[in-house]
This record gives sequence, structure tokens and C-alpha cells, in this order.
Amino acid sequence: MTSIHNITSAFDDKSIQNFFDLLQDELHEALTLYWDTANKILDNGKIKLHRPSEDYFSLENNFFSALFLYSYFRGGFLRQKRVLFAAMNQCLRGMVTGCDNILDNEYKKTLDTDLPANAIKFRSILDIMVSDRILVAIMHKGVQDGEFAFEHILQASTASLHALLQSGVQEASEEQGAGDTLKPEEILSKIHPLKTGILFQAPWVLPELMEIRNLNAIAGIKEGLFQIGMGCQILDDMVDLSMDAQMNRHNYIVSLVLHGKNSLEMNILKAYLEQGCNDHNDPDLLFMFPDARKTATQKAICLLQKGTNLLFATEHKFMIDYSIDFFIKRIGANRFFKP
Repeated sequence: MTSIHNITSAFDDKSIQNFFDLLQDELHEALTLYWDTANKILDNGKIKLHRPSEDYFSLENNFFSALFLYSYFRGGFLRQKRVLFAAMNQCLRGMVTGCDNILDNEYKKTLDTDLPANAIKFRSILDIMVSDRILVAIMHKGVQDGEFAFEHILQASTASLHALLQSGVQEASEEQGAGDTLKPEEILSKIHPLKTGILFQAPWVLPELMEIRNLNAIAGIKEGLFQIGMGCQILDDMVDLSMDAQMNRHNYIVSLVLHGKNSLEMNILKAYLEQGCNDHNDPDLLFMFPDARKTATQKAICLLQKGTNLLFATEHKFMIDYSIDFFIKRIGANRFFKP
């Protein structure tokens, strides 16, 4: 994948290069604040936090965080608040990732510690507990620096929880199966907005609460993040088709097949489910449903294009194609977009 640095350096406009250098610097500062705070919390305890490599701070490895930081630029915040909000968002990311890990019985690393590699559940629990405490510490720092009002701390702590709970409640409703298969339009209007759409707007819950001035101007930016989240969830559905189908979770592709007009694809999926296969990792299952695959890829691209077009300022529209390519590859759906 072409790096952001290579893309921006190809432009003669130095202001573009300087802007993305600034974005990288602020992202580095925010992630450093998150890590340093975690280190202080764990210091002198029984768990050692390993110092991250430089790759830990790169734009490519933190692209979603960089997008949220970029949205704070678009919202007109000054540097110090952008850094604080980006660090606070990293806390939310740590909590969400930890919860997802436990639900999916996997481990995507947030904090690199000396805990045993196979202790995936407690690693996730630690990430959640420490990230929650980092969030409080960073908000306290904001008060000390004169960036936030003291009364905002408890309000922000509660608001951040509520922002994540909406998605969590939806996930919880599917733990024992989702029941009847909803129609595709219902998946997109009732399920995916809660599961991922509003989760991509969660980084704005705290800025809206803790910033006194009118933020109505950022409605378009938040809508862009929402649409990107919706597109990414369809990509997730494509990658997780086998697991979601067998565990009876809401999945856009399953809905397209079972409510679609292609009887062959419908019968193939029904037969697949009747087999009762215990292999939840059939990465090529989607190729058995070319019509549903085509519809899903087109819908994902449409949502991602709409979202990135709303998010990026006119002078940064060149980032649209790069971003969509990044989402597809990072989520692991790129093979489904090949002819």
C-alpha cells in the first residue's frame, strides 16, 4: 500500500506536505500522552509495559485515529485541544478493542505488556481497565492546563460510557443469535448504525460536551464519519460472513442472499447452514454468492465515498481514494473487490 508520505510528497504544494507533517506530529504527541500515562499507572506494579517502537506512532498504523484527529482540524480546534481529544479517543479505542477481543475470543493489541501471550482475555481486560483510568487522568490534565472546566470531568466520563454502550447493547443482543434475518434495508437502518455508524461519531462526544462554542458547523463532518463507519461495517460483514451466518448474527450479505431474488445463492447458503459446520473461518465463502458480493461491494464503496467526501476538505480530496483503499485492505476485504 502506498504510504501517506509518498502521496503527499508527490504534490508540489508544500502546504499539503506541511499539513500532514503536522498531523503526524500531533498524532505522535497524543499517542505518547496515552502511553506515558499508562506507564505511570502501571509503574511499580506487577505488570510491565514495553516501550513501543516508532511504527506504533505512524499514520499508517493509526489511520482511523488520524482520521478522527483530522476531523478535529476540520472542527477548528487549536493544537492543544486536538492532542488531548486524540489521546482521549485512544482511550475509547482501547476500551472498544478490549471488549471486541473478549466477545470474539481474540487479541488485537492495545498495550504491549509482559503478560503471557496466550492470556488473551486478561490482556483485553487490562487494556479496558487501564484505558478507562488514562481517560480520567487526561481529562484531569486538561483541567490543570486550563483547557477544560472541572465540572466537565464527571459529565465526560458518563458521556463517553453512554457513547459506547449503544454499540455494546446491539452486540449483546446478538450473543445468543439475532433471531429472524432482517431485510437488507433494515440492517442498514436499524443494526449497522448502532453497531458501527455511531461508534465512528463517538470521538466527537467529548469535544461537543467540553467545548463551549457552537459546534453545529461540524454536522457534516460527523455525518462523514458515520457513513465511513457504515461502509466499514459492510466490509466487516464480508470478511465475517462465515462466522456471522453460523452464529446467527446480523450480516448484510446474509440478508442480501436470504431476501434476494437469486434462488441458487439462497439455496447454497441454506444448505451451508444446514450442514452445521463448526468451522467459523471460511474466508472464501462470499465467493459462492456473486450477486450478493457485487451488491455489497458497490454499497460499501458508495458509503465510503460519501463519507470521505464529507470528511475531507477541498484541498485534501486526493485522500479519498487512498482512504477507501486503506479501509478495504486493513479490514481484509480486498480479495472480494477483484474481478
